Parts: sequence; structure tokens; C-alpha cells
Amino acid sequence: TSMIRQMAHLQLITDQPPALVGFYTEILGLSLAFTVDDDAAGGSFGWVIACGAQTFIEIFDRRGAGSVWGNSQEPLHHGNRYRHMALEVVDLPAFCQTLRQRGGTVSSVTMGRTGSWQAWVKDPDGNDIELLEYTPTCAWVRSAAAVVPPLGDAGS
Repeated sequence: TSMIRQMAHLQLITDQPPALVGFYTEILGLSLAFTVDDDAAGGSFGWVIACGAQTFIEIFDRRGAGSVWGNSQEPLHHGNRYRHMALEVVDLPAFCQTLRQRGGTVSSVTMGRTGSWQAWVKDPDGNDIELLEYTPTCAWVRSAAAVVPPLGDAGS
């Protein structure tokens, strides 16, 4: 039986956060679940859009994410805006041990900024995959309980 429950989120990086957030919320009709804030600089640098249950699209401002996490500041162009996919797993430490036993290379488990446990692995092409284990008080769980579906989505 698989320890992977579902895709947790897809992360996009952008130089135009208002346009991207507006597209996903105003055009597609999805709900803003929560923001990721830069306490030192003040204000948000990440916007997390709910896609049902506990599945999300993360939108991060390139400059804000770079200043907080030290990510690359290379200019964006079509094709390099995808940052990572996240998979929600159960018993993250045991899953990481299983991956290592299978010959995989995975990071240590740490507590993420949003209150969930996380570890990282790369696929053979070098694409980053975040492995998440939600906690009862993490932002993902709290926001999923609070997000109201857009009009016309009730019961469909």
C-alpha cells in the first residue's frame, strides 16, 4: 500500500503575483486559502490557492522568495516558472527510510514554514519533489477547513 495520499501542491514562481493570483481566483474562481508572509520585510511573498480538499497551487513572488529563501534570482522566462510538486505522505520519517532503502536520496525531515513536516527528493531529471506530512495545526489543514467553495460549486 502506498504511503502517498495525494498531490499536495504545485508551486509556481512569478514576477507578476497580482496577475497570477487574480487569474486563479477571479478567472478560474478558486479561493485564496492563505498567504505566506515575510515577517522581516512585512507583507506577503506567497499566495496559496485552494484546489479542493487539501490540494493547493502556491504562487510565489520571485524576488520575495529569493530574499527569504535565497533562491536563484535569475530572470524568469517561459518554462522555468515551475519550482516543485509536493506530495502529501503519511509517516514521513518511515517513508524517507523506505526511499533510502530503495536507493533514493532524500533530505532530512524538517518543520516547514507553514507548520507541516517536509523532506525533499529529486527525480532523475533533477525536478524537486517536496514530501509533506500535514500536522493538525498546519496552515494547509486550517485553511482547508475554512475555505468556502466558489458560487456554483456547492454539491457539484
